[in-house]
Amino acid sequence: MIAEQVLFWVFALGTVGSAAAVVFTRNAVASAMSLVGCFFFLAGVYVLLWAHTIAAIQVLVYAGAIMVLFLFVIMLLSLSDQGPVLSFTPSRILGGVAVVALFVALTLVFRQGSDAPLTWTGDAAKLSSFGTIQHLGEVLYTQWLFPFEAVSLLLLVAILGAVVVAKPRI
Repeated sequence: MIAEQVLFWVFALGTVGSAAAVVFTRNAVASAMSLVGCFFFLAGVYVLLWAHTIAAIQVLVYAGAIMVLFLFVIMLLSLSDQGPVLSFTPSRILGGVAVVALFVALTLVFRQGSDAPLTWTGDAAKLSSFGTIQHLGEVLYTQWLFPFEAVSLLLLVAILGAVVVAKPRI
């Protein structure tokens, strides 16, 4: 039990630290590599939650395929090492206020949380198939087929947009 808590804090602090590095790093490639670290730490949290399938998908899909796509777009666009110019525009001020409001709301929700253990009293057939690859595939390709295809189309449009933007420089 104590080892799980120590691992949780290691993974949680690693996730928050690498996410902060994504935001505050000036170099786009270093920022993308910090995002890879964030994905791996998040996969560790999933393993602690006994969600091994989600952890494997996290590493394969996000840390593998999606980050290769991000790095491809970064290299294709030849982004410089210059960071953003700090200015206080209305959208940045509104974004900061939204982040603070979200943090306050999450803090209030966590303080009001109950200490009752979570139980699931479903039927035995659903309980035995929950979390398996077969069940995930059935749900993904029946109930969530349209959003799944919409995301794949969105990624395709993003790749084509990056190529069109970078084409004059190639």
